[in-house]
Amino acid sequence: MLLDFLPTTKKELELRSWNEVDVVLFSGDAYIDHPSFGAAVIGRVIENQGLRVAIVPQPNWRDDLRDFKKLGQPKMFFAISAGCMDSKVNHYTANKRLRSNDAYSPDNQPNFRPDNATIVYSNILKKLFPDVPVIIGGIEASLRRFSHYDYWDDTLKPSILIDSKADILVYGMGEVAIVNIINELKNGKKINELTDIPQTAYCRGAINRATARADLQSVRQNNTPITNRREQAWNDNDFIELNSYEECLKDKKKSAENFRIIEEQSNSFSAKPLVQKFGNQYVVVNAPNPQMTTEQLDAIHALPFTRLPHPKYRGKTIAAYDMIKFSVNTHRGCFGGCSFCTISAHQGKFIVSRSEKSIIEEVKKISQLPDFKGYISDLGGPSANMYRLAGKNIELCKKCRRPTCIFPKVCNNLNISHKPLFELYKKVDALPFIKKSFVGSGIRYDLLLHRTDDKAQNADLEQYTEELIKNHVSGRLKVAPEHTSKKVLDLVRKPDFSLFKDFKRIFDKINAKHSLNQQLIPYFISSLPECAPENMAELAAEVKTLNFKLEQVQDFTPTPMTLATEMFYTGLNPYTLEKIFIAKTPKDKTAQKLFFFAYQKEYKQQIYNILTKLKRVDLIKKLFN
Repeated sequence: MLLDFLPTTKKELELRSWNEVDVVLFSGDAYIDHPSFGAAVIGRVIENQGLRVAIVPQPNWRDDLRDFKKLGQPKMFFAISAGCMDSKVNHYTANKRLRSNDAYSPDNQPNFRPDNATIVYSNILKKLFPDVPVIIGGIEASLRRFSHYDYWDDTLKPSILIDSKADILVYGMGEVAIVNIINELKNGKKINELTDIPQTAYCRGAINRATARADLQSVRQNNTPITNRREQAWNDNDFIELNSYEECLKDKKKSAENFRIIEEQSNSFSAKPLVQKFGNQYVVVNAPNPQMTTEQLDAIHALPFTRLPHPKYRGKTIAAYDMIKFSVNTHRGCFGGCSFCTISAHQGKFIVSRSEKSIIEEVKKISQLPDFKGYISDLGGPSANMYRLAGKNIELCKKCRRPTCIFPKVCNNLNISHKPLFELYKKVDALPFIKKSFVGSGIRYDLLLHRTDDKAQNADLEQYTEELIKNHVSGRLKVAPEHTSKKVLDLVRKPDFSLFKDFKRIFDKINAKHSLNQQLIPYFISSLPECAPENMAELAAEVKTLNFKLEQVQDFTPTPMTLATEMFYTGLNPYTLEKIFIAKTPKDKTAQKLFFFAYQKEYKQQIYNILTKLKRVDLIKKLFN
């Protein structure tokens, strides 16, 4: 059984007759050998390159550091991921209170990882093994690769490369980049020579166009092949230099200007390297890899995952695993571009879909798990209904830098046929060991409601919508209107609330048609940019008319590298540089969240006082008759 997992201890190395390993991977999460957990994926990808890789989950950073030393010095490098969440997001609520549990730890216990886990782990390894390269990745490193606002410290932080002292940062989904790094190291390159690998970042003492051209010339002369390398023509416009960290500290407008460039370049087919100065150092962030292919994504899911937590956790529960163990991820990426969401910032806006064959093979593997009862809990992705959606004319996509393909309206070049997804549902449900497959991921109802001149496509959308509601809702369908105010929705790149009401009518109609008793669960967020108490009161009044008692709600949490966070920090819209209203203080944020629960008697007086102070008697009447 132990030999089916990547080794985690010296004893497990001995079981394999290994005296040393090529790579040691440290993770802030418990080790779950499943394709939904990044550390397991990267570990299996490294293993697939013929290397000996071990993983150290949730090392103890407080004691004599034995967890960092127990597997010895690897032959190639250390790799670090803080886990599936940013460690600060994992630890703290929107009110900056310490969370009492951690879904990625055994028995959901907190305190198994430090704040700023990537930095802490990297500094420890650099001190213990100064000559061994350190490569950082995962969502924490990815979204902190430039200067960024840290909500919990309420300060603008430098690139995580500066504080971690790591040699290379891999951003986004890192499988291709880590293979490229390994290939270069196998071919005799030193870690500080890896300056042109796409989707990586590194730190240097100085950079200019002359040295950049010289670096590329050296690479070309060496003629080292790199999988999916972008051809970069180094000329007078070879890279974009962002405003320096020091400039951003002095002037928030400079930070806002940077954000727009970063977001546009991150969503471009022809992105350029970005450079930012930090004191006397420069961080260079190479352009992303080209979009992965279906074959590449299928190959990753075909790796020998056990789909189980490591045996060391026997008898313990891990909430994050329990939530996804019977689910299947059909695709990556999201072109929604919601301003508060990190998915497109990390996974990219372009959709990479798995083949039907790969998905069905995974369903078969799930069916072999001992406690499987015949139900797939989620057949979806970041946005469940984006499977196989892409631009009709890819050449137009190559010229586009829009961060979203569906706001303020659905792009005319976007193929939105849901027929492939409809057919996938049917094929999965036709398997003899499947009783039913559900969709637990969020649904973009604006896609379902969009109509074009293509009557066949419109019919596909209607057919898919009925199939979804009739056969793939496990009692509750989650959707995310986020707010009701148009000015707020415009800033968070979400459709008008009238579309949610249209979708609710369709949902109710299909429920009645098939005699179903299912619920539509809307998700809302308070304290978003431009959201004032009046907007929250209007939201409460609006959902009251729809007979909702809200439960899926949260206060906006500013996480690194999202548009909404940049607006929260600077008070500016990076795309217009216009000032916007932000609810910043804990008192203001708490007051906004109260309105979600206007139907509860214990909050009535507080809400009454707020609206009286605002002289909004009309809203008092709407909320309390």
